[in-house]
Amino acid sequence: MWDPAEYLTFGDHRGRPFHELVARIGADSPRAVADLGCGPGNLTTTLARRWPDARLTAIDSSAEMVAAARERGVEAEERAVQDWEPAADTDVVVTNAVLQWVPGHQDLLRRWAAELPQGAWIAVQVPGNFGAPSHALVRELVAEPEWRDRLEPVHLREEDAVLDPEGYADLMSTAGCTVDAWETTYVQRLTGRDAVLEWITGTALRPIRAALPDPDWTAFRAALAPRLAAAYPQRPDGTTWFPFRRVFFVARTP
Repeated sequence: MWDPAEYLTFGDHRGRPFHELVARIGADSPRAVADLGCGPGNLTTTLARRWPDARLTAIDSSAEMVAAARERGVEAEERAVQDWEPAADTDVVVTNAVLQWVPGHQDLLRRWAAELPQGAWIAVQVPGNFGAPSHALVRELVAEPEWRDRLEPVHLREEDAVLDPEGYADLMSTAGCTVDAWETTYVQRLTGRDAVLEWITGTALRPIRAALPDPDWTAFRAALAPRLAAAYPQRPDGTTWFPFRRVFFVARTP
């Protein structure tokens, strides 16, 4: 279950990659625009403002996120990104921080490149920090005997959950697209106690939270907090630097 309020706690940090991704889309007057994995809709509304004449489609697999998007006036649908089919006039597809949750999403990207109309734009951003301590420490804790059996059904993203920029460039170029691929590491300034723990609670820890009853969830967080604090020490002014690598590409169909 996604918690829109928790996700938006770091809305500025989460929104910046979206804006930098969309800025590289060169579409002037797209007929239809799709936001796949629209979340609470706070960023989807910016697409409507940029392309006011386009028909906007917004989907998300989370009922809670869809409800939050609809409260913002976004006509979102509850649907998995794997089940989305492009319309004949879909000229722009945006998927921001979504495909890391989709195993085998490379095949999905190939399909979109083949099915979208000529000259359509595919814009993708995924986190590229699965090897960072914020994720590696979680996997280490889950593998320990105290938690292994209780969390056996939970599938956490590994380091190979996404490609690097060259990998996506090769993938989309082979599919016939022109590609602009890059990566950025944002050194994010977080505030408050256990800042990195709070950050990943809204994303990476979501499957673990769903699998544990409240007392176990509290104990898991208590075990993880000092490990994250050691990896990301709080500065004397109460802030914490949190380097966050993200991978981007914008591709255009032939």
